[in-house]
Amino acid sequence: MSSSAEDFSQFGISVEEKDKLVAEVIRYVLFKTEQSSGCPIKREELTQLITGKNYRQRNLPAFVINEAKSKLSSVFGFEVRELQRTRSSATQNSRSSQQVAADAKSYILRSQLPADVYTACVEDKKKSHVTALAFVVTSIVRLAGGKINEENLWPHLRRLGLSETDESHPVHGSVKLALEAIVQQRYLHKEKVNGPEGNATFYELAERALDGPMDDGMKQHISKIVNKDIASVDTD
Repeated sequence: MSSSAEDFSQFGISVEEKDKLVAEVIRYVLFKTEQSSGCPIKREELTQLITGKNYRQRNLPAFVINEAKSKLSSVFGFEVRELQRTRSSATQNSRSSQQVAADAKSYILRSQLPADVYTACVEDKKKSHVTALAFVVTSIVRLAGGKINEENLWPHLRRLGLSETDESHPVHGSVKLALEAIVQQRYLHKEKVNGPEGNATFYELAERALDGPMDDGMKQHISKIVNKDIASVDTD
């Protein structure tokens, strides 16, 4: 008997029941990722999907999710990356670290195909402007030290032809809603702060922008742009 079968035997359910739960998690992850434009899926959503079938075994959700991860990789070519949601210090201080870890995990799908193959065969060109905007905004925030006041962010965006009052941009439509979508996708964390001088809104890099591959790729792109600018100055 394999180690996987030994792990599975503790739950007291049939192989058919287990396979059905795994299939439902896979279907939910694929459809939710498509419908929400890649917004992270909370672990608690997947846990409720499993326990809502009247299965109460404590370790069953983790087992089923891991099985789904394996099949998404081997069958569909997706890596299921786990993100740890960043929280403000005030939120963390008000709750135990165990509670925060329990409800803060989420997942995103990343293609395991080589970049050139993904671009040629899979990438949806109709959504490339969404990725481009996320890259631009997170780059601005990164260059500002990882956090920026909303009042300081908009002048940078206006230089690119993106105004907070524009409701009918030819590519992004409502620019404010486009920025909010980046927050929902967890590239940015948005926080309103009450201070002695009034209220202020800050944007901070969130877990998706801080995720290893995304973080490294962004640093490389920024470095190339900066080096090009320096080279052009030196040749003038």
